Amino acid sequence: MVKKLVVLFMVSLFFGGALVSALPARPIHILSLRDRAEVVNTWLEVRLETILPEVMKREGIDMWLVICREYNEDPVFLTLVPADYFSARRLTMLVFYLHDDHLEKLAVSRYPIGKLYRSVWQPTKMDQWSCLAQVIKERNPQRIGINVGPDFAFGDGLSAYLKEKLEKALGPELASRLVSAEKVAVGWLEKRLPEEIEVYHHLVHIAHEIIAEAFSAQVITPGVTTATDVVWWMREKIKELKLDTWFQPSVSIQRAPSSSYQGLVIHQGDLLHCDIGITYLRLNSDTQEHAYVLRPGEIDAPEGLKKALAVGNRLQDILIAEFQAGRTGNEVLRLALQKAKAEGIEASIYSHPLGFHGHAAGPTIGLWDHQEGVPGPGDYPLYLDTCYSIELNVQVPMPEWGGKKVRIALEQDAVFTGEGVTFLDGRQTSFHLIR
Repeated sequence: MVKKLVVLFMVSLFFGGALVSALPARPIHILSLRDRAEVVNTWLEVRLETILPEVMKREGIDMWLVICREYNEDPVFLTLVPADYFSARRLTMLVFYLHDDHLEKLAVSRYPIGKLYRSVWQPTKMDQWSCLAQVIKERNPQRIGINVGPDFAFGDGLSAYLKEKLEKALGPELASRLVSAEKVAVGWLEKRLPEEIEVYHHLVHIAHEIIAEAFSAQVITPGVTTATDVVWWMREKIKELKLDTWFQPSVSIQRAPSSSYQGLVIHQGDLLHCDIGITYLRLNSDTQEHAYVLRPGEIDAPEGLKKALAVGNRLQDILIAEFQAGRTGNEVLRLALQKAKAEGIEASIYSHPLGFHGHAAGPTIGLWDHQEGVPGPGDYPLYLDTCYSIELNVQVPMPEWGGKKVRIALEQDAVFTGEGVTFLDGRQTSFHLIR
C-alpha cells in the first residue's frame, strides 16, 4: 500500500505539471482527501513502530502517557492519531509501553482510536482513572513519561488539573516514577521517515511554484497591484489547490531613497519580499524569496542587488556548514555568526525546525531578537533526519541606492541527514523578475 500511494503521489505531481512547468500552464494535481489520509495513516503506522521506540529508548522512558481533553488537545496528540481524527474524544488517554523492544499502544478511553490503539477501558466495570492506574501497575514501568517541561510547548501539553488527577489515581509510589517526557515529544515530532523526506521535496516545490506565479506579470501589474493584493492572491491560490496555510502570507516592499513612490502599490524599481508557508500531508513549509520589478530598459536586477543576494546565499552556506549531529542550536548559531563576522557580513540568523508544525519541535538556532543564543530550546542538540527552515538576513550597502543598505531576507527549507544539509527543491540564487 505504501508503495502504491507513493507512486500515486509522484505520478500526480509529474503529470500534474508541478515539476515541469509553471502553474498556469498545468495546474498542480493534489491528492484527494481520501488518498492523503491513506498516506498519512501509513506513515503513522511506520512511525509508531520505528521512530517512537527509538526515541523512548534514547530518553530512557519505558512508558509514555498522552492525556488530554476534547478542544484542549496536547500538541502531540493529533500527530499520534489517524487522519480522520480532528480532536480528542472527551477525556482521551494514550499509553505507550516499551518492553523488550516491543511497543504496546493502548487507549484508556471510551472510544477506540482506529486500528492502532487497543481500547482497554470497560466503563461498566471501573472509572477511567482507575483503569489507567491498573494498566500502569500491571506493567510496572520504572520511568513514566508525562508531557511537562520548561523548554518546548510541544512537551508541556499535560494540563495542571489532569496532572493532579493522574498523581492521585496512581498513588504515591507510582506517582514518584513520573518524569518529564518533553524530549520524547520533541524527538517524536522532529524525526522524519525517508518517505516523508522524499515527499517534502515536492511540498516545497509546490510552495516555490506558488511564489513564482505570485511574483510574475500574471499577478502583478506595476502601478496598479498592491502588496496586499498579492498576499490575498496567495491565500486564494493555496485554497484553490486544496491546501492549507499555517500563517497569513506577507509581501513587503523596499525602495531606493530616490524613489518618489510611497505606500503599498508596487512600482518599477521595487524590491519585493514574500513569506509563505503551506501544509500538506501534515507537513509544513516556510519560504521567503525576493522579486525585482524591472524599470524601463532593464533586463535584470541591478548589480548591487545581485551581489547582496549572493551575500545572503553565502550566509546560508556558512550556516548549514555548521550543522553537526550532537551540536546544539546555540553552538551552531555562535559558530556561524563568528564566521560571518570574520567575512564582514552583517548577519542575523533565526532558523527553526520544520515538520508537523511550522515553527516545529527541535533546536532553535537563534531568534531575530536573540542573536546571543536562546537558553533552553537553543541548548537542544541536532539529530539526523530532521528538517529546518534556513531563515536569516543580511544587510548590504547598495551603490545604486546611494549606499543605502538593502535587507535580503531568505528562508529556504532543508533536510539534515547523514549526507549533510540539502535544500528541499533548491534555493533562490537569482531574483524573480517582474516586467
